Amino acid sequence: MTSVTSPATGPAAAGPDRTVPAFAVITGAQVQRALHGREKQITELVEAAYRLHGEGRTVNPPSYFLRFPDRPASRIIALPASVGGQVAVDGIKWISSFPDNVSSGLPRASAVLILNDPVTGYPFACLESSIISATRTAASAALAADRLTRTRQRPRRVGFFGTGLIARYIHTYLTGTGWSFDTVGVYDVSADSAAGFCGYLRQAGTPGEVTVHDGPEALIRSSDLIVFATVAGTPHVTETSWFAHRPVVLHVSLRDLDPRILLESANFVDDVEHCLKAETSPHLAEQLTGGRDFLDGTLDDVLTGRVRPPADRTIVFSPFGLGVLDLAVGKYVHDEVARTGELHVIDDFFHELRRYG
Repeated sequence: MTSVTSPATGPAAAGPDRTVPAFAVITGAQVQRALHGREKQITELVEAAYRLHGEGRTVNPPSYFLRFPDRPASRIIALPASVGGQVAVDGIKWISSFPDNVSSGLPRASAVLILNDPVTGYPFACLESSIISATRTAASAALAADRLTRTRQRPRRVGFFGTGLIARYIHTYLTGTGWSFDTVGVYDVSADSAAGFCGYLRQAGTPGEVTVHDGPEALIRSSDLIVFATVAGTPHVTETSWFAHRPVVLHVSLRDLDPRILLESANFVDDVEHCLKAETSPHLAEQLTGGRDFLDGTLDDVLTGRVRPPADRTIVFSPFGLGVLDLAVGKYVHDEVARTGELHVIDDFFHELRRYG
């Protein structure tokens, strides 16, 4: 007979008498409480997910883009994935990007994450996921910043090109994993966004001098670690000379840099096949050269020691953003909320549980 597990027992265990997991809804407030102040722990969790991916113990098919002819700037993306190992969960993130929201004071992105039981396939949780998405992006960036700078003097000057929610999370994760900076540079095409980010920096008690730059050149030249977190759809930074001081670049928004800048740099990605598509800067570099020789490796190559980042070249990390990271963080949040006894279980969510009525 089919039965439903209690919230505390989680997904169904394998066996002939399979059970249907309880279905829970986890709010953004609960997600934030579960993740708050755990930057080191979540960064380690993201590193473990990258290692599982590198070992072939994940499934991460291409993202699917829903676009709108009447709203060309907007899109909704589906990221299905599966993670093995101790995470052991399947699922999908459904994330929208509507840039026009910003002018109304709303965040650009909103998202939900569905977690599926790998034994029965039944979904057992729906989580607010804009926080999870920003968290896994920030943890990935902090991890890359640490591992890609171990062959050189640790950067003391950071610059943020784009100052929205993702930039705020990346700064939080950098400082939460042990980074401190003598100077923090800020540039955004929106003066209001730059001012808002500076307000966050003051509220966070950020040490060091904070400088708002009038243009991108000054920001880039004065920063040894540069974070690109914009909504750019095409490359807008074209001057290779701006990078003559050989900084480390966290190219989180993927489409800021002219491909010629990448061709003069050491390039690392999170996943080659995912990153070299959809007109990203690495994809444009591949089209320009007709090959992938400009890539030096993946972040997993660096984590495992297969590739050593150079100390004498600009380094560009271009992460496409893998659904397996969302699942790893989302499963952690689910288990943490369940541990505290605060799961909001939807009784009788699954109704037709007898095959013949």
